[in-house]
This record gives sequence, C-alpha cells and structure tokens, in this order.
Amino acid sequence: MEYVRFGKTGMKVSRLCLGCMTYGSSKWREWVLDEEAARPFIKRALDLGVNFFDTADMYSLGASEEVVGRALKDFARREEVVVATKVFNPMGPGPNARGLSRKHIMEAVDASLKRLGMDYVDLYQIHRFDYDTPIEETVEALSDVVRAGKALYVGASSMWTWQFARMISVARERGLAEFVSMQDFYNLVYREEEREMMKFCVDQKIAVIPWSPMARGFLVRSAAAEGAATARERTDAYARELGLGSRQDEAIRRRVFEVAEKLGAKPASVALAWALSKPFVTAPIVGASKPRHLEDAVAALSLKLDARAIARLEELYRPKAVVGHA
Repeated sequence: MEYVRFGKTGMKVSRLCLGCMTYGSSKWREWVLDEEAARPFIKRALDLGVNFFDTADMYSLGASEEVVGRALKDFARREEVVVATKVFNPMGPGPNARGLSRKHIMEAVDASLKRLGMDYVDLYQIHRFDYDTPIEETVEALSDVVRAGKALYVGASSMWTWQFARMISVARERGLAEFVSMQDFYNLVYREEEREMMKFCVDQKIAVIPWSPMARGFLVRSAAAEGAATARERTDAYARELGLGSRQDEAIRRRVFEVAEKLGAKPASVALAWALSKPFVTAPIVGASKPRHLEDAVAALSLKLDARAIARLEELYRPKAVVGHA
C-alpha cells in the first residue's frame, strides 16, 4: 500500500479509500451487505494496508456508520485509521433533519459520532451544497465542529467550482476552518470535473477523493453480463440519473476491456489505475461487495499505464452534461 499526504494537511492516507455505502442494512437497499457479511471486507481492507474509510450518515440511515464503527473498533486502533463521514441528506421527515443549517450540522455530527462510537472523525464532509442555507452559517458551524474537537478537518463533495471557491473564501476571510478536500464524481466516462474543479483543487492544494471511479460498476461490467444484472444494477436509480450507458460510454467501456486484455490485467484495475495516474487524485473511493473487488483495486496500485495506454482510454471521450451535484 502507498500512503500520501492529504492535500495541504499533514495527515497521511492510503492511496485507496474504502467506500462504505455498501455496508449497513439491506432494508435500506437490497444490495447493501448486513453487518456479518460486511465485517470481513473491512478487515481485509485493513490487512491490505487501507487506513482510509468513507461513510455518511445517510448510508442505510445511520447503520453504515454503526457497522463501520464497530468493525474498526474490533480490528484497528483508532489512531491508525482515518475515518470520514458526511452530512446534508435527509435523516428524518422533519424540515430541519437535513441540509447544512447550524441546527442540523450540530445535531448530525453528534448523532454520527454516537453511531460510530468515536469521540471524533478525521474528516467531516458536506455531502452536497445547500441552496437554502447561507454559506456563512454553514462554514461557521463546520468550523465550530472542528474547534469542539469533533472533527479534525472538513471537506466537501460534488458542487460547482464557484460554490466551493466561495465557501473557502468565506472561511479564509473569517479565519475559520477551511475545506481540505473535494469528493467528486470522476471516472473515464465522466470527466467534466477536469474543466474547473480539478484545476482549482491543484491550485489550492486540496485533496481530491473521487467517488465512483468505476462509474458505479459500469466500466467493469462486461457485455456478456448485461443479461445478468446484479441487485444494485437493477435497483440503482441514481445511476440512471447520472446518465450512464450512452453510446460513448459503451465505447469507452469496450476500450477499458481492450486495454485490460492487452496488459493482462482486470478491467477494474485498469479503470482505477487511470484515475490513480492523475496527479490531482489523492485517493479514489472504491466499494467492495465481493472479495475480488479489493484485490483488483490494490492491483491497480502497481499497474502503471504508459502514455499510449492512457491516450487509448481517453480518446473517445467527448464533453457531456454536468451531473452528480444533486
């Protein structure tokens, strides 16, 4: 395993982050692994050297945090792992059980810590931008979370670059805790973040931890498997919102398989190695619901794509509509 500095902070994270949306309760989504099935994946990730784990309060409506917290307590020492969670999405029916108001942030962070069984999280992220709450209110509340010792750093997820820049500017002007990371949608079939967000993060020395580097599994699903869709593929409405599966996407997926065959590698390793080849990417967030998923992800670390292979993978891409911010 490789370890890298997390943006401009002094914290070091593994080059791969284990995304924990897959772990929690199958009552939330049928493809989610319940605790007994999930724990071996967290243990295996630790054995492989992964020290970075990403979850969110909304995943299984809190059950993901509970499962991850108990597993890490049993399998690792708290100081040896980097734990990230998120706030924004609805956690109840009430109008204040969502968003980025001071009220919700303060209540949500305490609830997350209780579920995780931890005194603090290393990274507390806003899951999306809140159009209904003043930026100043959100930034001040997040800074207070850091000052209270409930989070060491704050980060953000998919939004427009101008929104992220504005939030950082407000924090800087007021001497508040600044965002140190951006978790955005980025992979071979969706590269719109290269236009502004990635450049901005490089300029500001912000860590980039892309979600869905394999496009929710689309990039690594063979054409032969189309008729045998997994439970997630059958029920993943968000994948349809992201517009995955266009002719261009299909052509790029075929190219991933071609390059993989030529290199004697797995398509998943190729897709992930491409993301890792980008100097602005700190640690892609990978999910794992089958043992091979972790093994293929780690194999990507030693798969160095040359310029020709990268060009082959990228040449079919054409600009598309921006998605992933909702």
